[in-house]
Amino acid sequence: MQQKLKHKLADMRRELERSLERSIEAGLGWCRQFAATCTRLWKTWAPRVAERADAYVVLMRWNRPRGILLLLWPVLWALWIAGEGRPEPLVLIVFVAGVFVMRSAGCIINDVADRRIDPHVTRTRERPLATGRVSLGEALILFGVLCLIGFGLVLLMNPLTIILAFAGLGLLVLYPFSKRFTHMPQAFLGAAFGWAVPMTFAAQTGTLVPLAWLLFFIVLLWAIVYDTMYAMVDRDDDLKIGVKSSAILFGPLDRHIIGVVQLLMLAGMVLVGQQAELGVWYYGGLVVGAGLFVWHQVLIHGRSREGCFQAFLHNNWFGLAVFCGLLLDYIYAVPPA
Repeated sequence: MQQKLKHKLADMRRELERSLERSIEAGLGWCRQFAATCTRLWKTWAPRVAERADAYVVLMRWNRPRGILLLLWPVLWALWIAGEGRPEPLVLIVFVAGVFVMRSAGCIINDVADRRIDPHVTRTRERPLATGRVSLGEALILFGVLCLIGFGLVLLMNPLTIILAFAGLGLLVLYPFSKRFTHMPQAFLGAAFGWAVPMTFAAQTGTLVPLAWLLFFIVLLWAIVYDTMYAMVDRDDDLKIGVKSSAILFGPLDRHIIGVVQLLMLAGMVLVGQQAELGVWYYGGLVVGAGLFVWHQVLIHGRSREGCFQAFLHNNWFGLAVFCGLLLDYIYAVPPA
């Protein structure tokens, strides 16, 4: 009896082992099939996903981050001045993140407005909307998502900042269409970029002091300077297709008018220094900035596409020079006696 029980148990064990082996083999086979399917899907879809991601990156200009800096520098100026050298961490994080988000949204709505113009301009003919890599619907959905993210960020601020944000969104949407009815779309760009300044003061201090509006006007002038240089690159194409710009409006006086606006801007920055009671480090930054403006005049002297585009890009160094002057001035400020 015992012997039969032992044999039966041995048979049951062998059957269990065989069942386990079959289950393991079936599981391994399923895993191999799943891995093969994933590999096929990856080879099929990965290039498409990468292509779509690249198109969206170009649409939002993440491949050209220098444009972000042109919006970021005035925000940092305003943050440090409004916060007297100690901006609130939350305000700093929200506005720096907002610069990235809303600049991306601005690039999208600009391309939406110019989708029938860009194919005829040398510099813009390869943009995703111009080539059809991104559809109009996709662009508008992405624009909406970015606006919602920006709105979520601004909700962390006080009511005055939230109210100002709606006006800022209006300026952002209006700018791309301004070149249809005015030769000074650069002023609309300056207003859209500069609107971050009163918003920053509102978020940091809860009020809108005259200094905020002075700095807003300076940023507007700065946008006229660098975006006219940018427009000089496209002037020949814009004349052919009937697009308006300050470069066309200024004509042969373009360099001289840019120089006058640069001087007005520097004078305004001196007034900012006086009202904010800034010191020698700040004015040292302005001296460096003035030297950079002289170099920009050299770059645009021959009105070549390359020189004008380099001058446009080089304006980032002006923004950095002013911010470094501000930063050092607040770090090494001499306390009152």
